[in-house]
Order: sequence, then structure tokens, then C-alpha cells
Amino acid sequence: MKNFGKYIKRAIVITVALFVICGVAYPFLLTGIGQAVFPKQANGSIVKAEGEAVGSEVVGQKFEGDKYFHGRVSAVDYNTYTEEEKENGDYTGVASGSYNYSATNEDLKKRVEEDVKAFKERYKKATGEEFKGEIPADMLTASGSGLDPHISPESAKIQLPIVAASSGLSEKEVEEIVEKNTTHKLFGIFGEETVNVLQCNIDIAEAIGE
Repeated sequence: MKNFGKYIKRAIVITVALFVICGVAYPFLLTGIGQAVFPKQANGSIVKAEGEAVGSEVVGQKFEGDKYFHGRVSAVDYNTYTEEEKENGDYTGVASGSYNYSATNEDLKKRVEEDVKAFKERYKKATGEEFKGEIPADMLTASGSGLDPHISPESAKIQLPIVAASSGLSEKEVEEIVEKNTTHKLFGIFGEETVNVLQCNIDIAEAIGE
């Protein structure tokens, strides 16, 4: 019985010690290091415009209007809902993720066809010309999280004439904005080139005085 009590005491001490080390000290240590070494990333990579937080570099947003770049398709609609949707129960709270559709899924096929049609109509409305190129896959498919803040340079390129025509900026000015907010491959070989949609749109808003 004496040995049993000894073992129980030892187990409790070890449990409490591990709780303090793993549940308190370790998180505090990592948080402190993160704040000291990577303060911006540790605080959500917040993007500010005129001193106010307008979003995050790592979380996508939904943009309206042809004078701004549009991001990828989002299964959760970038967590944007109207008051009506909240009232009728369509709003289910902040979420992320995407539909796990197969390539042959009829709903996916229908949605892609509608998106292609919508883009071509948007292009013609802004430029007065028919779109004759190919729409990159990332503009027609959702990311795993549904909150991807980036698009490919190719997706930015096909939107460039729309943004230029609608914003009043020249295509060269818009192209410079895209290049400024493009992250290139690491050492020129690792990863993919990406364009941050939010950063581009902030620069466009500043350029047109909004």
C-alpha cells in the first residue's frame, strides 16, 4: 500500500510537471520567440491602409467590381454573408474548406461552365472585345481552404485589361502593381509564383484615389 501511494504521488508530480512544461512554458516560449523574431506573422500578417486594418496577407477576401482583381473561387464564399442570409439560417459561422468534388462531378462541371461564361461577359463588358485566351485553372478551382489570398501571374494577366479599362489606369500601371505584389520562386526554382490579390487592390485603390 505504501508503494502504491508512492507511485500515485510520482504519477501526479510527472503529470503536473508535463502539463506546466508542455501546456504553459512551451507555448509561452514559442509565442515569445514568434513575437520577437516574426512579429508581423505572429500577429496575423495584418495589412493596413491609411492606418486601418483591411485584411491579412494570408487570408483571401471577396472583391466586387471590375476595377479590382478577383481572387479564386471559394466554397465558403470567403465567409461573406448578407444580413438576409444570416436571418434565414444560411450563415453557419466562420468556416474554411472546399467541396471534395471529383473531376466528373456534374455540380462542379456546371459551376465551372457558369464561371467561364461570367468571366467572358465581364471581359467583354470592360474591354468591348471577346476573350480569346484560356482561363487558368486556379481561377476556376477552389483551394483546399477556400481562403487562398493568391492567384497565379497568369490569372492576374488575363484580368489586367479588365482592371485597366475599368479603373482608368493604363495597362502598364496595372502591370507594375501586379509585379510589385508578385512573390517569385525561392532561388528561382522552389515553389510557384503567386500574386497577392489584396495587396494589388489596395495599390489600385490608392492609385485611383479611393
